[in-house]
Amino acid sequence: MSESPEKSERFSPGFMPPEERDKESWLAEEEGGAGDESVDAPPGTRTAPHDKPVVLLHRLQSFNLPFKGRLSDHYTILDPWSSPDLPDSFLACHGPSVRALLCVGPSPLPSSTLRLLPCLELVVGHIDLPECRRRGISVTNAGPAFSEDVADYAVGLLLDVLRRVSAGDRHVRSRQWAKEGAFPLGSKLGGKRVGIVGLGNIGSQVAKRLTAFGCEIAYISRKEKPSAPFPYYSTILDLAANSDILVLCCALTDDTHHIINRDVMTVLGKHGVIINVGRGALIDEKELVQFLVGGDLRGAGLDVFEDEPNVPKELFDLDNVVLSPHVAATTPESFQMLEDLVVSNLKAFFTNKPLSALV
Repeated sequence: MSESPEKSERFSPGFMPPEERDKESWLAEEEGGAGDESVDAPPGTRTAPHDKPVVLLHRLQSFNLPFKGRLSDHYTILDPWSSPDLPDSFLACHGPSVRALLCVGPSPLPSSTLRLLPCLELVVGHIDLPECRRRGISVTNAGPAFSEDVADYAVGLLLDVLRRVSAGDRHVRSRQWAKEGAFPLGSKLGGKRVGIVGLGNIGSQVAKRLTAFGCEIAYISRKEKPSAPFPYYSTILDLAANSDILVLCCALTDDTHHIINRDVMTVLGKHGVIINVGRGALIDEKELVQFLVGGDLRGAGLDVFEDEPNVPKELFDLDNVVLSPHVAATTPESFQMLEDLVVSNLKAFFTNKPLSALV
């Protein structure tokens, strides 16, 4: 079980703009600036050899690379969305020249596409890991850039659920305090047993923070980590049975899809809390709704959902549920770190230096 990218394994919605630029303009489709060097090849033609190292940009059409100009000073950036060719035709033309691939945002790249890149040696971002390992392709991720901010957010969600911060805010703003008097008590965080699902970059930072609160930490991961000073459980049911809280930080894979199901929630029990800063589909959302509405869980803090941006309407009226629009990783500081990490890894690769954040 791998830790959520981030989101390296924790997903982030695109790259964050500088503070002076608003979110909408940052995520809008680029018109193509004068400082960008990208390749548009007519259908069926081949381009001349590139003077600079070639980097292929893989992204959804709605996602852009804010620091493309910074990279273009040193690399030839191949962007299929800037070409009239169909993606497969574009890659058939340019693929043999590509040694490095940069994946932006939620843009999975299947092994069938990787086969069009016979000289690929480096991937920065989310990718088909088994195929890359089979071919000996180095893969780096964004985990170090996002892990601290995602961990902070996970702890914030947990405190909010236990101490009822958002619910208390609504109570005061709606003038209910003056009408009804005392607000229901929340629960202490210190001393709680916290099970971390995915003790990677993010999970380790969550554990570090919650240890300072006096929590008892245990975890489950793809494999036991000998250096971790916490109890390891080999099954999610065993972890849930020995936890008051589950914090989900792992990547979404075939093995982790709906890893939090009815059986796990039943074992976690009526006093259990679930915090999800990984992926929405880590939880069987329909079952979660039933448990929360029926009072069979204490509460939940959710930054991610199965069908974003659609959130189950049953959750809107529950004061023991804190909802967040998939923003745990998105701070200006984390995106500046991401930019620096991408630039430094590309420079290291093309100058035969060690890479950072290898998967």
